[in-house]
Amino acid sequence: MAAAMASIGIMDGAYFVGRGEILHWINATLQLSLAKVEEAASGAVQCQLMDMVHPGVVSMHKVNFDAKTEYDMIQNYKVLQDVFNKLRIGKNIEVNKLVKGRPLDNLEFLQWLKRYCDSVNGGIMNENYSPVERRSKGCKERGSKGFNKQSKSLQANRLSGTDSADGGPGVGKVCNTFSEDHYIEQIQKLSEKIADLKVSVDSIEKERDFYFSKLRDIEILCQRPELEHLPMTKAVRKILYAADAKDSPLPVANDIITKSPSLFSSETE
Repeated sequence: MAAAMASIGIMDGAYFVGRGEILHWINATLQLSLAKVEEAASGAVQCQLMDMVHPGVVSMHKVNFDAKTEYDMIQNYKVLQDVFNKLRIGKNIEVNKLVKGRPLDNLEFLQWLKRYCDSVNGGIMNENYSPVERRSKGCKERGSKGFNKQSKSLQANRLSGTDSADGGPGVGKVCNTFSEDHYIEQIQKLSEKIADLKVSVDSIEKERDFYFSKLRDIEILCQRPELEHLPMTKAVRKILYAADAKDSPLPVANDIITKSPSLFSSETE
């Protein structure tokens, strides 16, 4: 089912559902009040829709419904990608486009998601699912984890600072604890940035491979015996095999074509 859903074509009926219907479905299902599809660009709505049809699979405490920056939005899409991986859903999430808030990109993804949700359990909603409660619970868990981490750090500082009233060794311990927490936080942020860069690199590599395969097809076509002697083929190969990136080979390729009147005479014959 997941594999079939991931491969539905752009002409499928799912992509003809209007944005008004999509917004009504989201608002009614999750008890929200979205006015535009791009308001779901943060990825939080998508995470909760998956939480509704697959209870217990989504780590809702990691979902940030207040995400405003692209960095925070990407964290939500990481949660969504983890869900897709767990469920073996092969749908490609174009995060770089979605976080830009482009209406069409977000509409198409939500259209696909609606089709997916409708396919699970025949589209029958879980009557026991409380979207507001799930959102608030996730926020509380996320907030309490941050608070616990902060309070533990404060407790450590207090304990290590018991001797600091007289300028004793406690002062150094407080500074050391602060420094460790600070560096750990910096390491976590850098690790997340590295993960984001890896996503960008993977996207660039896919695009590179796509265009390389096109050029390879052209090269193979130019190597056919009945075509390789033609001026047009020579001009194309001149461009393909140009070694100097600074000087464009296009003028030379144009000369090859213009100086070969036989090309046009053979076509008229």
